[in-house]
Amino acid sequence: MLGVAALTYSLVRNDGQIFEIRNKVHTTKNKVHPGAFKQGGVTLVACCISAAEEASVPITVHFDHGTSKQELLESLELGFDSVMVDGSHLPFKDNISYTKHISNLAHLRDMLVEAELGRLSGTEDDLTVKDYEAKLTDINQAEEFIVETGIDALAVCIGNVHGKYPASGPNLKLDLLKDLYALSLKKRVFLVLHGASGLSKELVKGCIERGVRKFNVNTEVRKAYMESLSSPKGDLVHVMASTIEAMKAVVAEKMHLFGSAGKA
Repeated sequence: MLGVAALTYSLVRNDGQIFEIRNKVHTTKNKVHPGAFKQGGVTLVACCISAAEEASVPITVHFDHGTSKQELLESLELGFDSVMVDGSHLPFKDNISYTKHISNLAHLRDMLVEAELGRLSGTEDDLTVKDYEAKLTDINQAEEFIVETGIDALAVCIGNVHGKYPASGPNLKLDLLKDLYALSLKKRVFLVLHGASGLSKELVKGCIERGVRKFNVNTEVRKAYMESLSSPKGDLVHVMASTIEAMKAVVAEKMHLFGSAGKA
């Protein structure tokens, strides 16, 4: 569906708040990072799932960046709709084995499986990858990875980063993305772009045209939350409400940018 991509945004509040922009959205994912899970536990996940079920538009709950097999195995029992198996820190063959094992178990539970090939630099929650540890997705490895693991979605590394981009701006390898898109059509998987905070309208359009069907946004949502707290108004209840509105504004903006507004 050219011109439309789903938005995934990070959980920021410990109550599992779902930002539903009624009558304006396409499918949306609320993602729980292992760092958030460590803080909120099973109760946090239950809040997210309950809020998603009560929403009037399609919202799914996703376990993001599962770098620990124990965390992933636990996530399979908690009712998530999808899971990201992140073996990007492992050698290629080990990444395949790690991802395949969880993918098989998740599919038995009708869960969608995303995995990363290559490695993103930057920081998300308590996970930091230095620039020298990062690497682009290898198109020559991608087909084997997709076939052997049986994943549904491939998180690509094309110069995107977690957190803030440098002052010079993003340097995305769109030619590489185009090649990965051709492969994804052949293998019937969809592409995911992490590190979508700070991308221009032109870059977003270029990514969608080259197959990205899900963008992950974290930094800008959290920034809105923190800026709202920097000048609090009223008592605690009003402060909490202002953080929600600040984050909702970012989510709504991104839905329009990604072309998913008005598609519910």
